[in-house]
Amino acid sequence: MNFITSLLSNLNYGTILFLMLLESTVVPVPSEFVVTPAAYHAASGQLDVWLVILFATIGADLGASINYFVALYVGRPVIYKFANSKWGKMCLLNQEKVEKSERYFDEHGIVATLTGRLIPGIRHLISIPAGLARMHYGKFLLYTTIGAGCWHAILAGLGWYLHTIVPEDQLNDKISEYAEYIKLIIIALVIAAVVYFVVKSYLKKKK
Repeated sequence: MNFITSLLSNLNYGTILFLMLLESTVVPVPSEFVVTPAAYHAASGQLDVWLVILFATIGADLGASINYFVALYVGRPVIYKFANSKWGKMCLLNQEKVEKSERYFDEHGIVATLTGRLIPGIRHLISIPAGLARMHYGKFLLYTTIGAGCWHAILAGLGWYLHTIVPEDQLNDKISEYAEYIKLIIIALVIAAVVYFVVKSYLKKKK
């Protein structure tokens, strides 16, 4: 964890990509404390906010792809065994969390890969049921990119906004304070996405 802490204190495009790769596998790296501070620095000219979003999304795609292919090739029993192991617990995993992500995927189909990227607790695990279900990798990558990109854009927008109202030494406290507002935005986006795809599917069947 000291290694991750040192990376968080030295954010650049490479560390952003790497930390988001870890966050999209099973390593508990909070993306709001990566992308939001990076966008905060971008507002002062130290980084480019669009590149922050781009590299964060590339990292998320890489990490999600690792989960996808591991699930695809090793199967459910091995995934559950790891989740229940000492190493799984160190990564804040357990079988219940994996099963929760599977239920979400089963209930929402391939759209879950997009909307699941916006939901805390499911975001970094949603690629596992996609791999278990042998979802087409091209569709998986497309939806993962859109979902992760939307999430990182929200966090970047927050970081850019916070630059105008708080000094850097208060940034992490403010990020925690705004966490509830982020959740409300996420819920609204997820509902909008689900409604869109349901209506689209209904109209397609009607035709």
